[in-house]
Parts: sequence; C-alpha cells; structure tokens
Amino acid sequence: MKKIFYSILLLLGYLATMQAENMVVATYNLRNANRGDSIAGNGWGQRYPYIAQLIQFHGFDIFGTQEGKYQQLEDLKNAMPQYDYIGVGRDDGKQAGEYSAIFYRTDKLEVLDHGDFWLSTETDHPNKGWDAALPRICTWGKFKDKKTGFTFLFFNLHMDHIGVQARAESAKLILKKVKEFPEKLPAILTGDFNVDQNNESYLLLDNSGLMRDSYQIAEFRYAPNGTFNAFYTDRKTDSRIDHLFLTKEFNVKKYGILTDTYRAEKTDSELKEQNANFPKEVALQKYTARTPSDHFPVMILVDFEP
Repeated sequence: MKKIFYSILLLLGYLATMQAENMVVATYNLRNANRGDSIAGNGWGQRYPYIAQLIQFHGFDIFGTQEGKYQQLEDLKNAMPQYDYIGVGRDDGKQAGEYSAIFYRTDKLEVLDHGDFWLSTETDHPNKGWDAALPRICTWGKFKDKKTGFTFLFFNLHMDHIGVQARAESAKLILKKVKEFPEKLPAILTGDFNVDQNNESYLLLDNSGLMRDSYQIAEFRYAPNGTFNAFYTDRKTDSRIDHLFLTKEFNVKKYGILTDTYRAEKTDSELKEQNANFPKEVALQKYTARTPSDHFPVMILVDFEP
C-alpha cells in the first residue's frame, strides 16, 4: 500500500513539473556605437563585455535589442557563443543602420520562421512612417521550445523618438500583425517604445485586450529606477520606456529593471583611500561608476503550459 501511495506522489510531482515551464525574457537598448560616446568614456568596446556578462549571468533565454548595428551584434554574438540572433538593418533591409534584433539561446529555442517589417503604411521596404523622424523596423520570429515543443511569436521594435502619430499608429500596426498571423499563437512584444506608462501609444497596447504590460501583471516587481539613464549613474526616474507585453498564455512570475553598473579607471586611480573602519588589507581606488548602456535592461521570468 505504501508503495502505491509513494508512486502516486511521484507521479503527481512529475505531472506538476510538466504543467509549467519557465523562460527568461528581456529587452535591452544597447545604444548605438558612436564617436561621441567613446570620447565621453562610454565607448562600445568598453561597454559590450559587461553587457555580454550581464546577459549570461542573468540567464536570458530570449531578448529583444534596439539600436545595435551589425558589428555590435556580431561582437555580442562572439562574446556569447550560446546565442544567435535574427534581424536586418533598418536602412536597407540588409546590414545598414540600426537593428531591432532578437537574440535567443540556441540550446533552448529553435527559429521556425522569421521576418521584418517597417513601422509605416508601407511595411515591406525601408521608409519613414507618418511623422517619424527616422525609419523604424520591427523584427519578428516564430520560436519553438526544444524541450516542450511550445511555440510562440516574438516581436521586437524601436518606436520613433519624435513622431507622436507614428508611435500611436505603430502600436495599432503591431496589434494588427499579431491578430492577422495565420496561426493563433502566444505572443511576446518587446522594445524601446520611447514613451512611458502614461502615454497614448502605451495604453493602446496595454488596454487592447490582446496584450498586457508584464509590469502590470507581475507577481513580484523589482524596479528601483525607470528604464532610461542617459549614462548617468546618479539620476532617478519613474518613467518606463522599455516594455514587454504578453498575451494571456504567459504568467509573469518576476519583473526586474536591472540597474547594474561597472567601474572604469580614472586618471588618478593610483590614489587610494584608507579608512579606520576598513580591514587594513582593504584599499579603495577612485574609479568612475558607469552603466553598460544608456538604458537599463528589463527582464521577466515567465511560465507557460507546454
């Protein structure tokens, strides 16, 4: 009788583990590589090793990126051999200009299909939509979890920083694309939306009945700051402009804005501080605190039923 009882317990435990699988999803504006940032001490060559380590330490399974150019994406890929990415440059649909690339762990996820469209009335070629200042692109992928077979859609974008109409119309376009997809699959939308949680285009998505902001439905939130930092380590904002929206098939267990920083040498770094309260073995050197990007990455832990 005891054997039967324990067998039932083991079976129930096994079934419980089969009912929900976890996935770490994120969005990260990488900040485009440019000379001005390098002069200011925030060059890509200095930043990207920390970005790569942050991503791997926190165990991102799939994440949308914004602003990264081809060589930046290749640098990240080389620094994270367990990842690959999909996407094209917004300027020519090939390698020119910024990408809205999607990175994913190749040991966990398989790309079944993917594509790109421009945030415009003409979605099939590079162009600026409505009142946008720049061409804007959305990259999408159809992914399958290799362990469970769970299949879902992932959309990633970077909305315009100027065009108010462009942002609202882009939100409507994304909802239309999700609804019109031939298969009714669970969907995730990540990106830099260039608006916070009080804006019209944000509310068009969050109140759509199709997708919700993961922040709003998370069981646990860690949000010590907003998502934009402008490379300042001593600024505070409540505005979240980088968002992750999800359809109802996903449960959000945790939501976090990761405010990691690193230390860069100062020219007077040889100066050391001693303090009577420190152990004599400890000496602090003067370094500058820096952020790996001008945005903080946003990470969520979701579960889903295979």
